[in-house]
Amino acid sequence: MKRVSIKDVALKAGVSIASVSYVLNNKINSRIPQETIDKVKLAAEELNYRPNNIAKSLKTQRTHIIGLVVADIANPYFSQLARIIEDEANQLGYTLLIGSSDENVEKFEALINMFADRQADGLIIAPVENSEKCLLKLQKQKIPFVLIDRYIPEIEADSIQINNHDISQKVTEHLIKEGFKNILLVAYKTELQHLLERTQGFVNGLKKHQLQINDNQILLVDKDYIDRDIYKGLDTTLNTSQRPDAVFFTSNKLAVSGLKKLTQLGLNIPNDIAVAAFDETEAYELFPIPLTFVKQPLLNIGTIAVQMLHKKINTKTTPLQNVILHAELHIGISSKKRLP
Repeated sequence: MKRVSIKDVALKAGVSIASVSYVLNNKINSRIPQETIDKVKLAAEELNYRPNNIAKSLKTQRTHIIGLVVADIANPYFSQLARIIEDEANQLGYTLLIGSSDENVEKFEALINMFADRQADGLIIAPVENSEKCLLKLQKQKIPFVLIDRYIPEIEADSIQINNHDISQKVTEHLIKEGFKNILLVAYKTELQHLLERTQGFVNGLKKHQLQINDNQILLVDKDYIDRDIYKGLDTTLNTSQRPDAVFFTSNKLAVSGLKKLTQLGLNIPNDIAVAAFDETEAYELFPIPLTFVKQPLLNIGTIAVQMLHKKINTKTTPLQNVILHAELHIGISSKKRLP
């Protein structure tokens, strides 16, 4: 079936091709009568006209497509962030395409290549471990991109991060001030800088208050075996002479898994053990008491990322920006002093 062209719309409406172009591209001015505008819109609707975006992009060298690569779209943190980015991108006239890398470098590279093949105007990326070569290749291709959530020290790129070290230290100090001395940190086995900063913030918080760190105070979890490693780790640490009186989970996925295990063990929170976590999730609402958690500024992360990328797309000489936003500690009953 022949594709309806702008010429077909002009013939049906009985107006010039130029008039149709002005109307359909929203370049209407006072010189075009309202009657003509109405005729063109009616003709386009009756003919089910759709613009030829491929031809348009060849002419303008723009596709008005932004690619978003998240680490795990099933994670509420990334799904909420994706929605914010999509809304902001639409406001600026972009269509957002989303891909989830599942923290896998091969899948990450495949997504980056797919967006490049589709000639996306720019990308917003949550990089994975060992993705340096892929990002360097992207820079050589001169495709604008902005890193979110995490960054790669070896890559000079625009990025938006949060104060991971400082907010992690703040959580640790909050637990200490509440009277907890033997705090367990549950973190990922990773080389990603933002997660390492959370661990370092925990360590520095203990040092600041002159608390010793023993080998059992940091439980490292494989991202592919979260339940297995957390269940085994908690079983071990809770049955030692240095049993933890509080636990700090450095992500919401770790927290949900840990809370399930603590519940199965019949432990009362915070009487038996206090809990604090990074990020929020609706799953916390199923827990019987309000949890203490770190709330990331998702709205600011998403909107700033799109605006930053938009500037890079339109102005190639935009200076490099590394934005650090501040997360907030929301204190719930789960990290309070033991109740009588």
